[in-house]
Amino acid sequence: METIKCLIAGSGPAGYTAAIYAARANMQPVLYEGVLRGGQLTTTTEIENFPGYPDGINGHELMEDLRIQAQRFGTEFRTGVVVESQLDKAPFRLTLDDGKEVLAETVIIATGATARYLGLESESEFRGRGVSACATCDGFFYRGKDVAVVGGGDTACEEAIYLSALCRKVYMIVRRDVFRASKVMQDRVLNTPNIEVLWEHQTKEVLGDESGVTGVRLVHKSGEEKTIDILGFFLAIGHHPNSEPFQPWIEVNSDGYIVTKGKTSETNIPGIFAAGDVQDPRYRQAVTAAGSGCMAAMDAERFLSLQCGL
Repeated sequence: METIKCLIAGSGPAGYTAAIYAARANMQPVLYEGVLRGGQLTTTTEIENFPGYPDGINGHELMEDLRIQAQRFGTEFRTGVVVESQLDKAPFRLTLDDGKEVLAETVIIATGATARYLGLESESEFRGRGVSACATCDGFFYRGKDVAVVGGGDTACEEAIYLSALCRKVYMIVRRDVFRASKVMQDRVLNTPNIEVLWEHQTKEVLGDESGVTGVRLVHKSGEEKTIDILGFFLAIGHHPNSEPFQPWIEVNSDGYIVTKGKTSETNIPGIFAAGDVQDPRYRQAVTAAGSGCMAAMDAERFLSLQCGL
C-alpha cells in the first residue's frame, strides 16, 4: 500500500496554501481536491478583500493562482474525497471515495465547511448572483441597496448589523416570533433604524432575472404571501463543517468543528493537523484559511522532523 509523507485533504485556500508550504519544505505533499476543486470560493464572482489584488479577482481565478503556485513547487494533485479514516496509529489509513486506501505519515485536514442553504431551486439559480452565505465577503457590492438576511441567531444578527452600515435597508427574515440570538445582539438589531425584522416569515422563492436577484417572495405563518424588492439575499442559518470522515478519532466541538490546540493547527492526535473552515467557526475568511494552511504545513514539517528525521 502506498505511503504518503504529507496528505492534504481539501483544496480551498487552506489546502492550497498548506501545499505550497509543504512542497517548498520537501514534504512531497499529495493533495486530494475533494468534491469541488478549489472549494467554495470558486462559486464566488468577485473577491475584493484578499490581500495582493487591489482591483479584486474572480474566486475561480484566485484558486487557480494558488493551485498553480502549489504545483510549481511539486505538489501532486489527485481527484478524490476522503470518506473514511483510521487514525489510531501512524501511518494513518485513509479510504477514498473510489475505494482506494492509502497510508499517510501526516495528514492536514482542510475539508472546509459547507454553508447551509434553504434548498430552494430559485436560491440555487441565483447563487453568486445575489444569493450569498457571507455578508463580510459580498456585502460591499450592495452598498446603498436593499438586502435581506435569513436567520434569527447570533450570526444572522451580526450579518444584518454589518450590512446595515453598508446598505440602505436590511430585512431580517425570521421563521419564529423571537430571535435565537443573545440578548445583546437582539438589542443591537432592534435599535438599528434601517433593519426591519419580518417575524414568522419563511422564504418561498427568490426572484430575479438575467441581472441577478431582484426580490424575494415570502409566506407568513398565517399563509399570507408578500414580495419585497431586494438585490442581495444573504443566508445566515449556519455552516456544516466537513469533519465526518475523521470522526470519531478527531476531537470536535458540539457543532462538529475540529478542535485545535491553542494557537496551533495540532489536533488531539499527533501527526494530524486541521486548517481552514473545518476548524474555524468564527472568521471563515479566505485570508484566515490561507494563514491556517501555512500553520498546518509548518506544524506538520516540525512533526516529521522530530518523528521521522526529515
